[in-house]
Amino acid sequence: MSARSRRARGVSWAALRKLLLALPGVEEGTSYGTPAFRVGSKLLVRLHPDGENLVVRVDPGEREMLMAADPKTFHITDHYVGYPYLLVRLLRVQREDLRRLVELAWRSAAPRRLLAERE
Repeated sequence: MSARSRRARGVSWAALRKLLLALPGVEEGTSYGTPAFRVGSKLLVRLHPDGENLVVRVDPGEREMLMAADPKTFHITDHYVGYPYLLVRLLRVQREDLRRLVELAWRSAAPRRLLAERE
């Protein structure tokens, strides 16, 4: 991996926060004692207690595809096997990949009226 592509990886909490709060109806709060973002009552994203991973709402089929394509960035623990969430290593994820995941998470959880605002 070149130095340039290494710099392209990794997303800060501040950048993620800005991205999430730009989506209609997203609110900042906590989940299990860690920073989190919701739309309505549905969790979109939270910081994992280890501080290095992000827990992101994701379609199970998409989750399997991402983990197969880049297991160093996308993974789960046994705890998340039965839930629609994916662990994302913040220091490894590419900004555009995370932007896409956040947008998909928001679309899967947002009420129709908010989806209409985004169109």
